[in-house]
Amino acid sequence: MRAIRRFTVRPVLPPQLAALSELAANLRWSWHPPTQAVFRDVDPAAWKAVGHDPVRLLGAVSRERWAGLAAHAGFLERLAAVRADLATYLSDDRWYAQRAGEDAPRQIAYFSPEYGITAVLPQYSGGLGILAGDHLKAASDLGIPLTGVGLLYKYGYFKQSLNRDGWQQETYPVLDPDELPLSVLRESDGSRATVTIPLPDGPDLVARIWVAQVGRVPLLLLDSDVEENPQHYREVTDRLYGGTTEHRLRQELLLGVGGVRALRAWSRIAGAPAPEVFHTNEGHAGFLGLERIRELTVADGGPALDFDTALEVTRAGTVFTTHTPVPAGIDRFPRELVEQYFGGGSSPVPGVPVERVLALGSEDYEGGDAGVFNMAVMGFRLAQRANGVSQLHGHVSRHMFNGLWPAFDEAEVPITSITNGVHAPTWVADEVFELAEADGVPRDSADLDAFWDLVDRIPADRIWTLKRSLRQNLVQDARERIAKSWRKRGAASAELGWIDTALDPDVLTIGFARRVPTYKRLTLMLRDPERLKRLLLDPERPIQLVIAGKSHPADETGKRLIQEMVRFADDPEVRHRIAFLPNYDIAMAQPLYPGCDVWLNNPLRPYEACGTSGMKAALSGGLNLSILDGWWDEWYDGRNGWAIPSADGVDDPDRRDDLEAAALYDLLENEVAPRFYDRDDAGIPQGWLDMVRHTLKSLGPKVLATRQVRDYVEQLYAPAARSSRALNDDYEGARALASWKQRTKAGWSQVRVEHVESGDVGDAPEVGQTLSVRAFVALGDLAPDDVDVQVVAGSPSSEDALSDPAVASMQPVESYEGGRYRYDAEVTLDRAGAFGYTVRVVPRHRGIASVAEMGLAALPAG
Repeated sequence: MRAIRRFTVRPVLPPQLAALSELAANLRWSWHPPTQAVFRDVDPAAWKAVGHDPVRLLGAVSRERWAGLAAHAGFLERLAAVRADLATYLSDDRWYAQRAGEDAPRQIAYFSPEYGITAVLPQYSGGLGILAGDHLKAASDLGIPLTGVGLLYKYGYFKQSLNRDGWQQETYPVLDPDELPLSVLRESDGSRATVTIPLPDGPDLVARIWVAQVGRVPLLLLDSDVEENPQHYREVTDRLYGGTTEHRLRQELLLGVGGVRALRAWSRIAGAPAPEVFHTNEGHAGFLGLERIRELTVADGGPALDFDTALEVTRAGTVFTTHTPVPAGIDRFPRELVEQYFGGGSSPVPGVPVERVLALGSEDYEGGDAGVFNMAVMGFRLAQRANGVSQLHGHVSRHMFNGLWPAFDEAEVPITSITNGVHAPTWVADEVFELAEADGVPRDSADLDAFWDLVDRIPADRIWTLKRSLRQNLVQDARERIAKSWRKRGAASAELGWIDTALDPDVLTIGFARRVPTYKRLTLMLRDPERLKRLLLDPERPIQLVIAGKSHPADETGKRLIQEMVRFADDPEVRHRIAFLPNYDIAMAQPLYPGCDVWLNNPLRPYEACGTSGMKAALSGGLNLSILDGWWDEWYDGRNGWAIPSADGVDDPDRRDDLEAAALYDLLENEVAPRFYDRDDAGIPQGWLDMVRHTLKSLGPKVLATRQVRDYVEQLYAPAARSSRALNDDYEGARALASWKQRTKAGWSQVRVEHVESGDVGDAPEVGQTLSVRAFVALGDLAPDDVDVQVVAGSPSSEDALSDPAVASMQPVESYEGGRYRYDAEVTLDRAGAFGYTVRVVPRHRGIASVAEMGLAALPAG
């Protein structure tokens, strides 16, 4: 029989154990092993049965067990210690208070459509969500005043299983918020805090606000599954990355517009400062900028600003991070649909003109599609600062979006790079921290250099013993998952005896786990199945593969790739050496990364924006074997792993895959496996461990999420806060900037470089000589203070394109009638070889963040 009503009964703990509820409510337990150990010791069997979920654990323990623990002095002492440790963690001054500086923002809002914090809060699909979760955790560890904003999905992403034929199956178990580590935000009278958004097809959309406490960082999650909504509104937050185009638009309206309103409710109820900086993690939350403009133009209870002034205020404090290197990864909505939602009498942002909304997302550039509304384009136009997530991805993004700034070469497109990082306490095996603690470096030490200094002091045999132990943990976990998967596929117990010897803790173990879009090439390793079999079954130097990954439910091609991999792994000849583990999630990843000796990544270059999985493996002593893409292109040094050669110039995709697969096999056979199995008399692979030590020292400090978040603070958040304050104090700065931009744009058609002259440097100029440059420019109605006249010099190509140009401002020395001026500059010839230069005029104002911000430049004719 089915229940006609469902609710959750909360456990009542003895007063002596009340701290358990406090610890369960703060997700810091997910990266704090001492707290996890306390929960484990409540009831080890129950702890395993509930999937290491403290909230479910508290409801699974008998009253008799609670009574026994309440009288257990040793347990109470440990409970008090971890509670005190949490209190200290939440209250101590950390990096931000000590070193961020006076201009650092007082509060930052971080928006993301997904967050991967712990497996017990399944609100993530892949790398974007894991990155967002690590960003919040690192911000907490650093004491950064940040608030996360997202959506609470009733079904999360999906659970993956396989049928007998190896085809991906999706299920969507309902998530009960009352059984998750969440609390509902309530008004002072005890009622639920809600946000409402007008929509064109009915009543206002209503959403309640849940709060997940991620260490020091609150995460606000909006949930539309409330009784006030009609059914189609209740389904807005049904699942991550599902539904129709209109469904996705509603989700993104709730995330962006509703997210800002939730922040305002949080500030009012919790007394938190209003954010000075808004960080949009991918374009899904881009509508937050429209809500901030609405707040300023409608201005409840205060003076209203015009749209252009409000736009400048909004842009100054907004940071936009793009994560996709492929146009297909960007959300693009039909222009008519966006016009329908914002152009009627019940716009989500009433008072904001629909034509201005449409202009923000318009692909009104060469090669663009006039019929779509592009969320990434809107993200760039609503943010004064933007970045990609690795150096290579920044380059790809500047090329991809160059059309927004057509007057500038790719190098000057205002998209910078901050390379992603990973949260070490979440992903590094506890045994690694224990090894460090045994040598006097506490896991919570603020002296990170002490960890890297320790690497050379630990004897090789202890490192090797640790790696085997981690490999054994992975093998045991994988066998349990293989058995569960085969039983779900319909296998009888009598068929599964082989699983007891599947995988081997003494065999070179290679991991590959990620989402399964085509460009990540899950099956590249299968290009030559017979050669792969020989590598797996080599009698002296075998390898084994542990593979995982989900394909989007609508991606039939991705599902076929998974099926191809599963069918290969099902082969009785090799199934003890290769395993596909279904339902890849954080719980699977945590033993997988440390247990692998090598982490494999073979995307189609340059389509991997960053690819942080290899960073996680490196922090537990894994070596990377990867195409030079994403972060690996940036930090591979020849000694911290292997680079798979990529056939970038080969147009035939099958030929390219064949070449790169052959290179992969060659590396495995001739370099990776020989290095792993080359042992000394004590059975230790000294050469391999030399690479492990170098990996930890060369990559460890770089791949940390704390490094990443510090970079955001110093390079983007603090400058955004300075700009925001300059415009927000009384809005006069914003009005002046908006007025100047309008005047400059209106007058730019009159700006010209009319003539350029240069002095004589002789027939054989030498390094160190000076070149005099004189430019005659027309500014029309603009004044010299409105522009910067620049000489741009560098090495010219065969087509006279300047590479690595140096830019110097020219000085006005004479003025003439009709708004014409002469500018002079002296240019030092500071390098040998071909030399070329040009002159350009660009806008200049202290309120713009880059020379290319307005996309305007005047160059000599021809």
